[in-house]
Amino acid sequence: MELSSQSDAGSPVSSESAADRTGTTAPTEDSPDSSGAGASRPVALVAGGSRGLGLLIARELHHSGFVPVIAARSADELSRAADQLATEGITARTEVMDVSRAEQVTEVITRVEATSGPIEVLICVAGVIRVAPLTAVQRSDFVEAVDVMLWGPVNTALAVVPGMRARGSGRIGIVTSIGGVIPAPHLLPYSTAKFAAVGFGRGLRAELAGTGVSVTTVVPGLMRTGSHLRATFRGDVEREYAWFATAATLPLLSMDAGRAARRMVAAVLTGRPVLLLTPLARLAPRVDALLPRVGSAVLGLTSRLLPAWPADQPASPPVEGREIEARANPRVRRLLRRLTGLGRRAADRTNE
Repeated sequence: MELSSQSDAGSPVSSESAADRTGTTAPTEDSPDSSGAGASRPVALVAGGSRGLGLLIARELHHSGFVPVIAARSADELSRAADQLATEGITARTEVMDVSRAEQVTEVITRVEATSGPIEVLICVAGVIRVAPLTAVQRSDFVEAVDVMLWGPVNTALAVVPGMRARGSGRIGIVTSIGGVIPAPHLLPYSTAKFAAVGFGRGLRAELAGTGVSVTTVVPGLMRTGSHLRATFRGDVEREYAWFATAATLPLLSMDAGRAARRMVAAVLTGRPVLLLTPLARLAPRVDALLPRVGSAVLGLTSRLLPAWPADQPASPPVEGREIEARANPRVRRLLRRLTGLGRRAADRTNE
Protein backbone atom coordinates (compact mmCIF):
# COMPACT_ATOMS: atom_id res chain seq x y z
CA MET A 1 0.00 0.00 0.00
CA GLU A 2 1.19 3.40 -0.83
CA LEU A 3 -1.01 5.73 1.12
CA SER A 4 -1.24 10.76 -0.39
CA SER A 5 -1.47 16.79 -1.27
CA GLN A 6 -1.26 19.29 -4.04
CA SER A 7 -3.93 20.91 -6.16
CA ASP A 8 -1.86 20.57 -9.35
CA ALA A 9 -2.57 16.82 -9.50
CA GLY A 10 -4.85 17.26 -12.47
CA SER A 11 -2.69 19.60 -14.52
CA PRO A 12 -2.07 18.60 -18.15
CA VAL A 13 1.08 16.79 -19.22
CA SER A 14 2.98 17.83 -22.32
CA SER A 15 2.84 15.46 -25.28
CA GLU A 16 6.57 15.76 -26.01
CA SER A 17 8.72 12.72 -25.31
CA ALA A 18 9.84 12.06 -21.79
CA ALA A 19 13.49 12.06 -22.78
CA ASP A 20 13.10 15.51 -24.34
CA ARG A 21 11.50 16.80 -21.16
CA THR A 22 14.58 15.84 -19.17
CA GLY A 23 16.95 17.46 -21.62
CA THR A 24 18.19 14.18 -23.07
CA THR A 25 17.91 12.73 -26.54
CA ALA A 26 15.44 9.96 -27.16
CA PRO A 27 16.36 7.17 -29.59
CA THR A 28 14.89 7.25 -33.07
CA GLU A 29 13.01 4.41 -34.72
CA ASP A 30 16.07 3.68 -36.85
CA SER A 31 18.36 3.43 -33.86
CA PRO A 32 19.63 -0.07 -33.10
CA ASP A 33 19.06 0.76 -29.44
CA SER A 34 15.37 1.57 -29.72
CA SER A 35 14.52 -1.68 -27.90
CA GLY A 36 15.70 -0.05 -24.71
CA ALA A 37 18.97 -1.94 -24.30
CA GLY A 38 21.37 0.59 -25.75
CA ALA A 39 23.30 3.57 -24.53
CA SER A 40 21.48 5.99 -26.85
CA ARG A 41 18.60 5.98 -24.40
CA PRO A 42 19.00 7.99 -21.19
CA VAL A 43 19.27 6.01 -17.98
CA ALA A 44 16.64 5.95 -15.22
CA LEU A 45 17.21 4.25 -11.87
CA VAL A 46 14.28 2.83 -9.91
CA ALA A 47 15.19 2.06 -6.30
CA GLY A 48 12.78 -0.61 -5.15
CA GLY A 49 12.05 -1.65 -8.73
CA SER A 50 11.91 -5.44 -8.46
CA ARG A 51 8.17 -5.72 -7.77
CA GLY A 52 4.94 -3.88 -7.15
CA LEU A 53 4.74 -0.22 -7.99
CA GLY A 54 8.47 -0.01 -8.68
CA LEU A 55 8.24 -2.61 -11.44
CA LEU A 56 5.33 -0.74 -13.03
CA ILE A 57 7.33 2.50 -12.88
CA ALA A 58 10.27 0.80 -14.61
CA ARG A 59 7.93 -0.34 -17.38
CA GLU A 60 6.57 3.20 -17.84
CA LEU A 61 10.08 4.65 -17.95
CA HIS A 62 10.95 2.27 -20.77
CA HIS A 63 7.87 3.34 -22.70
CA SER A 64 8.90 6.97 -22.08
CA GLY A 65 12.27 6.46 -23.77
CA PHE A 66 14.59 5.41 -20.95
CA VAL A 67 16.76 2.44 -20.11
CA PRO A 68 15.42 1.31 -16.72
CA VAL A 69 17.87 0.15 -14.09
CA ILE A 70 15.99 -1.64 -11.32
CA ALA A 71 17.60 -1.97 -7.91
CA ALA A 72 16.46 -3.93 -4.87
CA ARG A 73 17.80 -6.10 -2.06
CA SER A 74 16.83 -9.50 -3.46
CA ALA A 75 18.79 -10.90 -6.41
CA ASP A 76 16.09 -13.53 -6.98
CA GLU A 77 13.31 -10.94 -7.16
CA LEU A 78 15.40 -8.81 -9.51
CA SER A 79 15.97 -11.80 -11.79
CA ARG A 80 12.26 -12.57 -11.93
CA ALA A 81 11.46 -8.91 -12.59
CA ALA A 82 13.98 -8.71 -15.45
CA ASP A 83 12.57 -11.91 -16.95
CA GLN A 84 9.04 -10.54 -16.70
CA LEU A 85 10.04 -7.30 -18.40
CA ALA A 86 11.91 -9.25 -21.08
CA THR A 87 8.69 -11.03 -22.07
CA GLU A 88 7.37 -7.56 -22.94
CA GLY A 89 10.44 -6.67 -25.00
CA ILE A 90 11.93 -4.52 -22.25
CA THR A 91 15.61 -4.87 -21.37
CA ALA A 92 16.33 -3.73 -17.84
CA ARG A 93 19.61 -3.72 -15.98
CA THR A 94 19.47 -5.04 -12.44
CA GLU A 95 21.50 -4.08 -9.39
CA VAL A 96 21.41 -5.59 -5.92
CA MET A 97 21.20 -2.59 -3.61
CA ASP A 98 20.03 -1.96 -0.07
CA VAL A 99 18.88 1.66 -0.01
CA SER A 100 19.53 1.90 3.72
CA ARG A 101 23.28 1.38 3.17
CA ALA A 102 24.76 4.65 1.94
CA GLU A 103 28.12 3.22 0.86
CA GLN A 104 26.50 0.46 -1.18
CA VAL A 105 24.14 2.96 -2.81
CA THR A 106 27.07 5.16 -3.83
CA GLU A 107 28.99 2.16 -5.21
CA VAL A 108 26.03 1.00 -7.30
CA ILE A 109 25.28 4.44 -8.72
CA THR A 110 28.96 5.02 -9.54
CA ARG A 111 29.08 1.67 -11.35
CA VAL A 112 25.87 2.28 -13.28
CA GLU A 113 27.02 5.70 -14.45
CA ALA A 114 30.43 4.35 -15.45
CA THR A 115 28.99 1.52 -17.53
CA SER A 116 25.59 2.72 -18.75
CA GLY A 117 25.83 6.51 -18.71
CA PRO A 118 24.66 9.29 -16.43
CA ILE A 119 21.50 8.70 -14.43
CA GLU A 120 19.05 11.28 -15.73
CA VAL A 121 16.11 10.13 -13.62
CA LEU A 122 15.95 8.64 -10.13
CA ILE A 123 12.70 7.38 -8.65
CA CYS A 124 12.86 5.99 -5.13
CA VAL A 125 9.89 3.79 -4.32
CA ALA A 126 11.47 1.31 -1.90
CA GLY A 127 9.22 0.65 1.07
CA VAL A 128 8.15 -1.74 3.79
CA ILE A 129 4.70 -2.13 5.33
CA ARG A 130 4.09 -3.45 8.82
CA VAL A 131 0.53 -3.33 10.11
CA ALA A 132 -0.04 -3.45 13.86
CA PRO A 133 -1.60 -1.52 16.75
CA LEU A 134 0.80 0.42 18.95
CA THR A 135 0.61 -2.24 21.68
CA ALA A 136 2.12 -4.79 19.25
CA VAL A 137 4.72 -2.50 17.66
CA GLN A 138 8.40 -2.90 18.48
CA ARG A 139 11.17 -0.30 18.27
CA SER A 140 12.74 -2.41 15.54
CA ASP A 141 9.68 -1.73 13.38
CA PHE A 142 10.45 2.00 13.49
CA VAL A 143 14.14 1.40 12.76
CA GLU A 144 13.36 -0.69 9.68
CA ALA A 145 10.77 1.77 8.39
CA VAL A 146 13.08 4.78 8.78
CA ASP A 147 16.06 2.93 7.31
CA VAL A 148 14.19 2.07 4.13
CA MET A 149 11.67 4.88 3.63
CA LEU A 150 13.67 7.86 4.91
CA TRP A 151 17.32 6.91 4.54
CA GLY A 152 16.48 5.23 1.23
CA PRO A 153 15.42 8.49 -0.47
CA VAL A 154 18.20 10.42 1.32
CA ASN A 155 20.95 7.99 0.33
CA THR A 156 19.88 7.59 -3.30
CA ALA A 157 19.21 11.29 -3.87
CA LEU A 158 22.50 12.44 -2.32
CA ALA A 159 24.34 9.95 -4.52
CA VAL A 160 22.89 11.24 -7.81
CA VAL A 161 22.60 14.97 -7.05
CA PRO A 162 26.29 15.92 -7.60
CA GLY A 163 26.29 14.51 -11.14
CA MET A 164 22.93 16.02 -11.97
CA ARG A 165 23.99 19.43 -10.69
CA ALA A 166 27.21 19.27 -12.70
CA ARG A 167 25.21 18.48 -15.86
CA GLY A 168 22.59 21.10 -15.05
CA SER A 169 19.69 18.67 -15.44
CA GLY A 170 18.02 15.77 -13.71
CA ARG A 171 14.74 14.50 -12.35
CA ILE A 172 14.20 12.93 -8.92
CA GLY A 173 10.97 11.37 -7.74
CA ILE A 174 10.34 10.37 -4.13
CA VAL A 175 7.29 8.17 -3.69
CA THR A 176 5.81 8.83 -0.25
CA SER A 177 2.23 8.24 0.85
CA ILE A 178 -0.97 9.75 2.18
CA GLY A 179 0.35 8.15 5.37
CA GLY A 180 3.06 10.82 5.27
CA VAL A 181 0.49 13.61 5.35
CA ILE A 182 -2.24 12.06 7.52
CA PRO A 183 -1.24 9.33 10.01
CA ALA A 184 -2.61 5.97 8.98
CA PRO A 185 -4.13 3.85 11.79
CA HIS A 186 -2.14 0.76 12.75
CA LEU A 187 0.72 1.94 10.53
CA LEU A 188 2.63 4.17 12.93
CA PRO A 189 6.21 3.18 11.91
CA TYR A 190 5.21 3.51 8.25
CA SER A 191 3.66 6.95 8.78
CA THR A 192 6.63 8.14 10.84
CA ALA A 193 9.03 7.37 7.99
CA LYS A 194 6.70 8.70 5.28
CA PHE A 195 6.16 12.01 7.08
CA ALA A 196 9.93 12.46 7.12
CA ALA A 197 10.21 11.48 3.45
CA VAL A 198 7.64 14.13 2.49
CA GLY A 199 9.68 16.75 4.33
CA PHE A 200 12.88 15.60 2.67
CA GLY A 201 11.39 15.69 -0.81
CA ARG A 202 9.89 19.14 -0.42
CA GLY A 203 13.04 20.50 1.21
CA LEU A 204 15.38 18.96 -1.35
CA ARG A 205 13.46 20.60 -4.17
CA ALA A 206 13.89 24.00 -2.51
CA GLU A 207 17.61 23.40 -1.99
CA LEU A 208 18.08 22.51 -5.68
CA ALA A 209 16.12 25.46 -7.07
CA GLY A 210 17.90 27.03 -10.02
CA THR A 211 20.23 24.08 -10.63
CA GLY A 212 18.21 22.39 -13.38
CA VAL A 213 17.45 19.46 -11.06
CA SER A 214 13.84 18.99 -10.01
CA VAL A 215 12.39 16.90 -7.20
CA THR A 216 8.83 15.58 -7.28
CA THR A 217 7.22 14.38 -4.08
CA VAL A 218 4.62 11.78 -4.98
CA VAL A 219 1.85 11.35 -2.40
CA PRO A 220 -0.43 8.47 -3.40
CA GLY A 221 -3.33 6.92 -1.60
CA LEU A 222 -4.12 3.21 -1.67
CA MET A 223 -3.10 1.42 -4.85
CA ARG A 224 -3.82 -2.08 -6.09
CA THR A 225 -0.34 -3.57 -6.39
CA GLY A 226 -0.90 -6.79 -4.46
CA SER A 227 1.36 -5.47 -1.70
CA HIS A 228 -1.00 -6.82 0.97
CA LEU A 229 0.49 -10.25 0.26
CA ARG A 230 3.99 -9.03 1.09
CA ALA A 231 3.13 -6.69 3.94
CA THR A 232 3.84 -8.01 7.44
CA PHE A 233 1.51 -8.00 10.42
CA ARG A 234 1.74 -8.12 14.22
CA GLY A 235 -0.91 -8.54 16.90
CA ASP A 236 -4.15 -10.21 15.86
CA VAL A 237 -2.64 -10.96 12.46
CA GLU A 238 -5.66 -12.65 10.86
CA ARG A 239 -7.98 -9.72 11.55
CA GLU A 240 -5.29 -7.14 10.74
CA TYR A 241 -4.71 -8.82 7.39
CA ALA A 242 -8.43 -9.01 6.65
CA TRP A 243 -9.08 -5.27 6.97
CA PHE A 244 -5.82 -4.18 5.34
CA ALA A 245 -6.04 -6.51 2.35
CA THR A 246 -9.64 -5.50 1.70
CA ALA A 247 -8.93 -1.76 1.95
CA ALA A 248 -5.87 -2.05 -0.31
CA THR A 249 -7.84 -3.85 -3.01
CA LEU A 250 -11.44 -2.61 -3.30
CA PRO A 251 -11.93 -0.23 -6.27
CA LEU A 252 -13.73 2.47 -4.27
CA LEU A 253 -10.83 2.68 -1.82
CA SER A 254 -7.83 1.98 -4.04
CA MET A 255 -6.44 3.06 -7.41
CA ASP A 256 -5.26 0.95 -10.33
CA ALA A 257 -1.48 0.80 -9.88
CA GLY A 258 -0.71 0.88 -13.60
CA ARG A 259 -2.57 4.16 -14.01
CA ALA A 260 -0.84 5.49 -10.90
CA ALA A 261 2.59 4.58 -12.28
CA ARG A 262 1.89 6.41 -15.56
CA ARG A 263 0.88 9.56 -13.71
CA MET A 264 3.88 9.34 -11.40
CA VAL A 265 6.37 9.02 -14.25
CA ALA A 266 4.73 11.87 -16.16
CA ALA A 267 4.84 14.10 -13.06
CA VAL A 268 8.51 13.34 -12.36
CA LEU A 269 9.57 13.90 -15.97
CA THR A 270 7.75 17.22 -16.17
CA GLY A 271 9.27 18.34 -12.87
CA ARG A 272 6.06 18.90 -10.92
CA PRO A 273 6.63 19.75 -7.24
CA VAL A 274 3.98 17.43 -5.78
CA LEU A 275 1.63 14.83 -7.17
CA LEU A 276 -1.42 13.75 -5.18
CA LEU A 277 -3.21 10.62 -6.31
CA THR A 278 -6.74 9.42 -5.44
CA PRO A 279 -9.60 11.69 -4.32
CA LEU A 280 -9.16 10.67 -0.68
CA ALA A 281 -5.49 11.65 -0.77
CA ARG A 282 -6.42 15.10 -2.08
CA LEU A 283 -9.34 15.64 0.29
CA ALA A 284 -8.05 14.29 3.61
CA PRO A 285 -5.19 16.79 4.14
CA ARG A 286 -7.52 19.71 3.41
CA VAL A 287 -10.13 18.50 5.88
CA ASP A 288 -7.44 17.91 8.49
CA ALA A 289 -5.98 21.40 7.96
CA LEU A 290 -9.37 23.10 8.23
CA LEU A 291 -10.83 20.92 10.98
CA PRO A 292 -7.96 19.31 12.90
CA ARG A 293 -10.16 18.24 15.81
CA VAL A 294 -12.51 16.47 13.44
CA GLY A 295 -9.61 14.83 11.65
CA SER A 296 -8.10 13.61 14.91
CA ALA A 297 -11.45 12.32 16.11
CA VAL A 298 -12.00 10.34 12.90
CA LEU A 299 -8.51 8.85 13.06
CA GLY A 300 -8.99 7.94 16.72
CA LEU A 301 -12.34 6.30 16.05
CA THR A 302 -10.89 4.34 13.15
CA SER A 303 -8.03 3.11 15.29
CA ARG A 304 -10.42 1.97 18.03
CA LEU A 305 -12.54 0.07 15.52
CA LEU A 306 -9.54 -1.90 14.25
CA PRO A 307 -8.32 -5.10 15.96
CA ALA A 308 -6.88 -4.54 19.44
CA TRP A 309 -3.92 -6.27 21.12
CA PRO A 310 -3.51 -6.47 24.91
CA ALA A 311 -0.73 -4.22 26.14
CA ASP A 312 0.42 -6.84 28.65
CA GLN A 313 0.69 -9.58 26.02
CA PRO A 314 4.00 -10.12 24.19
CA ALA A 315 3.99 -8.84 20.63
CA SER A 316 3.63 -11.54 18.01
CA PRO A 317 6.44 -11.97 15.47
CA PRO A 318 5.72 -10.34 12.10
CA VAL A 319 3.92 -12.58 9.61
CA GLU A 320 3.61 -11.99 5.85
CA GLY A 321 0.15 -11.54 4.40
CA ARG A 322 0.45 -14.45 1.99
CA GLU A 323 1.34 -16.75 4.90
CA ILE A 324 -1.65 -15.55 6.91
CA GLU A 325 -3.97 -16.17 3.98
CA ALA A 326 -2.50 -19.60 3.27
CA ARG A 327 -3.08 -20.82 6.82
CA ALA A 328 -6.60 -19.39 7.17
CA ASN A 329 -9.49 -21.85 7.25
CA PRO A 330 -10.86 -22.63 3.75
CA ARG A 331 -14.05 -20.60 4.17
CA VAL A 332 -12.19 -17.47 5.29
CA ARG A 333 -9.58 -17.95 2.58
CA ARG A 334 -12.23 -18.15 -0.13
CA LEU A 335 -13.90 -14.99 1.16
CA LEU A 336 -10.59 -13.12 1.30
CA ARG A 337 -9.71 -14.15 -2.23
CA ARG A 338 -13.06 -12.94 -3.51
CA LEU A 339 -12.64 -9.59 -1.77
CA THR A 340 -9.04 -9.17 -2.90
CA GLY A 341 -9.31 -10.58 -6.42
CA LEU A 342 -8.20 -7.36 -8.12
CA GLY A 343 -5.21 -7.12 -5.82
CA ARG A 344 -4.24 -10.73 -6.46
CA ARG A 345 -4.36 -10.21 -10.22
CA ALA A 346 -2.21 -7.11 -9.76
CA ALA A 347 0.27 -9.15 -7.71
CA ASP A 348 0.61 -11.62 -10.59
CA ARG A 349 1.48 -8.74 -12.94
CA THR A 350 3.93 -7.06 -10.58
CA ASN A 351 6.08 -9.88 -9.22
CA GLU A 352 4.47 -9.64 -5.78
